[in-house]
Amino acid sequence: MMFFIYLLLILLGFSTFYPFWNGLVISLNNGMDTALGGITFWPRVWSLENYQVVFQDDRIANAFLISVLRTVVGTILSVLCTAIFAYGMTKKELIGRKFYMLMCVVTMYFGGGLIPTFLVVRGLGLMNSFWVFIIPGLISVWNMIIFRTFFMGLPGGLEESAKIDGCGNWATFFRIILPLSGPVIATLGLFTAVAHWNEWFLPSIYITNEKLLPIQSMLQQILSTNIMTEQMSKLDSAAQSRLETMKSVTTKSLSMATMMVATLPIIAVYPFVQKYFVKGVMVGSLKE
Repeated sequence: MMFFIYLLLILLGFSTFYPFWNGLVISLNNGMDTALGGITFWPRVWSLENYQVVFQDDRIANAFLISVLRTVVGTILSVLCTAIFAYGMTKKELIGRKFYMLMCVVTMYFGGGLIPTFLVVRGLGLMNSFWVFIIPGLISVWNMIIFRTFFMGLPGGLEESAKIDGCGNWATFFRIILPLSGPVIATLGLFTAVAHWNEWFLPSIYITNEKLLPIQSMLQQILSTNIMTEQMSKLDSAAQSRLETMKSVTTKSLSMATMMVATLPIIAVYPFVQKYFVKGVMVGSLKE
């Protein structure tokens, strides 16, 4: 029985990992050779020309920078604001707390829709603005509920001791509550960062300035349209002369190289929060 369980898990793991591995292999293989087919587990003709074209394109470098800034700023502000909101919702003396909680839960099931959201964003002047990536999704109700559950599980004596020492609500939150919330902050921070990094649909609606497009939107354009010729035409003359020897670059190999550049950074974050991850995802799973 255990043999079949392990076999099933191995097959499941392989089916999940193989598409990513195959994309990496194609990105490291000669594009013209890839077009012949048969590239599966290992590059047949090693080549870094795909990555040379990617990193020589200023648009992709700028898009990568926008994605990094969006992920860092968006994650920090979203986790901080959501935690502050959740901390306030733990206060029993908060007038109308149940009503606020009900309104928050309603937003989890009912939304205004794309057109009303677009009108609100335009009315706020966020079109073609970096802050359109940050402000509309600043507060996550689901994350707020997880934060609230975690905060309510902390010993009440901590806040009482802080108040005796002269701390107000803000000082108690930043000096006592927040430092003790490492696991839940790391877990929800990772979820938020992945969401910011992978999101491409929002920029396609609110952003028309190419300089504000994140890497995922650029990748989506590469995958949906053939812009390799345009990319090469925008390189300087020295780069174009080098490309004369890069006849092996194809749309597919360029797409895979761009996909690796867009995927590997967020994957690299996971090992740094892994030790908090298991403990953080268990928040609220047990009731005593």
